[in-house]
Amino acid sequence: MEIHSILATLITDLTDLGGTLLLFPLLLPVIGLLLAPILGGRFLGRGVLALMLLGLAVAVAIAAVLLTGGEALHYQLGGWAPPLGVALEADGLSAVMLVTTAVVILAVGIYGQRDFRPPAGASETRTSLVFWLLLLGIWSGMNTVFLAQDLFTLFVALEILTFSAVPLVALDGRAETLAAALRYLLFALLGSVLYLLGAVLFYGTFGTLDIALLAHRLAEADQLPPAVIGAAALMTVGLLAKTALFPLHLWLPPAHAGAPPAASAILSALVVKASFFLILRIWFDLMPGLLSLPGVQILGVLGAGAILFGNLVALRQVRLKLLIAYSTVAQIGYLFLIFPLAASHESVALTGGMLQVVSHACAKAAMFMAAGLIAGALGHDRIHGLGGIGRVLPITVLAFGLAGLSLVGLQPSGGYLTKTLLTSAADESGFWWWGLVMQAGGLLTAAYLFWVLGHALAGPAQPLTPVKRPGLAQEGVVLGLALCAVLLGLLPAAPFDLVGIGRPGIDGGGAVAAAMSGAFDWRKLWGDLVPVLAVGAAALSLAAWTRRQT
Repeated sequence: MEIHSILATLITDLTDLGGTLLLFPLLLPVIGLLLAPILGGRFLGRGVLALMLLGLAVAVAIAAVLLTGGEALHYQLGGWAPPLGVALEADGLSAVMLVTTAVVILAVGIYGQRDFRPPAGASETRTSLVFWLLLLGIWSGMNTVFLAQDLFTLFVALEILTFSAVPLVALDGRAETLAAALRYLLFALLGSVLYLLGAVLFYGTFGTLDIALLAHRLAEADQLPPAVIGAAALMTVGLLAKTALFPLHLWLPPAHAGAPPAASAILSALVVKASFFLILRIWFDLMPGLLSLPGVQILGVLGAGAILFGNLVALRQVRLKLLIAYSTVAQIGYLFLIFPLAASHESVALTGGMLQVVSHACAKAAMFMAAGLIAGALGHDRIHGLGGIGRVLPITVLAFGLAGLSLVGLQPSGGYLTKTLLTSAADESGFWWWGLVMQAGGLLTAAYLFWVLGHALAGPAQPLTPVKRPGLAQEGVVLGLALCAVLLGLLPAAPFDLVGIGRPGIDGGGAVAAAMSGAFDWRKLWGDLVPVLAVGAAALSLAAWTRRQT
């Protein structure tokens, strides 16, 4: 039997399972938690890795079933329909997030096998056991956020995420990281309270928390009740605090920079995207009418502020992990430019936003884990002291550079595709200034990327002997994620149709095909490359000058 016949039979069998497939992403992390007392810290990491491999297969299967069937998957827990029961749904956006989460968390799991392995002779350590348990908690919370369809279940999922992510920040027990974790906890709890107040207002007005039922009743209403507008505002502000959108980002840099590298990768690549995903649900699914209100421009302004502020502050950092953390603040800003653009160009804006989620997740996880390997080899992560690391860890530095090029937005990276889609939506809708902000953000990103590479590729002041050499698997997953971020822009247009499944009128594949039509024209390539090279040359020259002064 030929391969395509086998695949067709397999997808038909999976399609027959229907919504039952949606139970597996929820059950796998729970199985890992139940196995923890049996496996203990020494063997739990391997067990979790096996479950993560299975989780990736399930996520890909759900995406394949959606692409071939063209419809969202539904499941009602216990067979009870809402509002009495709890419904699960996987549309195109859910499938994209499930696959992204599965890929990144598997990469983090492979990376963490070496860092959180109990020392020889010890059966287990507190840190290794706690890390794997918290990672399973984050995986469980993420998958629930992407599949649950009622506001209270989503609140529970957010709390699971919060109480798994916050201890990860303070895993090493230092006073500095404990303070960062407490600050993170305060912002997260404030966000939770605001979200819950909004959910209460929805329930008091309509008597249900199911998103589909709420959307139906809101569509039938002649005008939005004031309580509903207040609920949407409360929930949005609460979720912005959890997403760390400027100026509510204060908790993010110390938390992400202080956590262990594997934890920083998962926090920056995935956890902040869960609350952003719920904002998408509220604004695009629950109350799409909000996108046409003038207030939506506020989200765009905050996004633009995040891009400029985050990048400028990143340029001033002396520690590599803090630079990457402020880069996350800036990259989150791109996600919120889609809201003012979606009113007139929903298909292009939403596709660009989801691409940003995926490409940033891969790139930022790669950069944080690369920074961890560099810090392990040098014993510090001071940028001025990176001289010689390019010769000691060439694969790691290459991965860092490739991931950074995706953030800059050069062809053929996922970052390029994101910025092209959002810029075209901005130009066609008359909001050209959002395009200028994105161009400025790309050049600022190029400045700090080349600043770091200029120091890393320079010769060491003294012969460099690495304190700790990374494992081959660790360097492999870092390079793999960086390549994913770069090569995302070379995918054919067909897989991007996934974004439109469950959303009539959204043509993700068409939007990507149009954006890529002139991407590799020499004039276009040269026009995009020249400003980046100019900024890069200036940053490299400045790096060389500062080294001579010290």
